[in-house]
Amino acid sequence: MKTILVVDDEPQIARLVRDYLERAGFRVQVAGSGKPALALMRAEKPDMVILDLGLPDLDGLDVTREFRKISNAPIIMLTARSEETDKLVGLELGADDYITKPFSPKELVARVRVLFRRIENYSDTDTETIRAANLTFDVPRMQVTSDDHTLEELTPTEFALLAEMARHPGRVFSRMQLLNTLHGVAFESYERAIDAHIKNIRRKIEPNPGEPKYILTVYGVGYKFGDR
Repeated sequence: MKTILVVDDEPQIARLVRDYLERAGFRVQVAGSGKPALALMRAEKPDMVILDLGLPDLDGLDVTREFRKISNAPIIMLTARSEETDKLVGLELGADDYITKPFSPKELVARVRVLFRRIENYSDTDTETIRAANLTFDVPRMQVTSDDHTLEELTPTEFALLAEMARHPGRVFSRMQLLNTLHGVAFESYERAIDAHIKNIRRKIEPNPGEPKYILTVYGVGYKFGDR
């Protein structure tokens, strides 16, 4: 049974999220502020975190930053902050998805399942290996190596984006096509989220993120994996 940590200082919302997730078959832990949440993250190692940003002690962005030091488990930010800058900062810190309040609990459960399904689809693949440029992708382990050197671990979302592009070197993907790779057409699209994920991927795999050689920008269109 997958364990999800819900971090929210509003008891009614935390209870609502917990009830829907438990009905969907997940084990749920709840923390009402950042410091207890970090203690649970270190002790329990949850399979996913659903995190409010406006916490009373530590800002949710700080919690995200600390959690990313110990785990690449998926993070869904669930918050009343709707400014684009908050979304982008959260995603650039390593969040996988972002849902603003008020929200649909059913949609939240659907997004949770999408993230877990993505991980399961990779782990159910026994032998798939992708080779592009001098990178090798071990799909079941979601690991990338460069000349036999293992690169920094990617989150499930980052790996999904990178693997999709690496399967088709030279093909140009629009941001909407990459969003559909992640969520499918059922979810509200937020195209600039792709830019935040690409920034993270470049930081982890590119020798010089400022002059990328793997993930190339096609101005006015989107991105492609370099075919040389």
